[in-house]
Amino acid sequence: MVKRKIHITERDATRLREWLHWGGRRLKLDREYVEVLQRELERACLIQPEEIPPDVVTMRSQVRLVDVNTEQEMLCTLVFPEDALATDGSISVLAPVGAAILGCSVGDVVRFQTPRAVRTLRIVEVLYQPEAAGHYFL
Repeated sequence: MVKRKIHITERDATRLREWLHWGGRRLKLDREYVEVLQRELERACLIQPEEIPPDVVTMRSQVRLVDVNTEQEMLCTLVFPEDALATDGSISVLAPVGAAILGCSVGDVVRFQTPRAVRTLRIVEVLYQPEAAGHYFL
């Protein structure tokens, strides 16, 4: 599977880098997950929030995903690690699925390793994207 360029707002990239620098040290996070997110940030094309296409998954976007193998649907909201709760459908950007979908667009297929298996998901729909709604400072 070829890795395409992903798009991230400059504001999200800055906040994620700061979080990785300060929060990552404080919480002693799993180094593997931190490195995956760092690699995603390195390959990203940075865009002003006002210019990001509405079908791109940004921080705090709510998205519909489908497992390519099982056709199981999943709704999630991509959040910063401190905002992730297991019960409300939020997914931390540090989780394997979170890092995989960040900056991707509707129609993209992402593949990532979980502790149990390799998963392949298709991004079906961005139900809410802060930038598309004019919410630039969430």
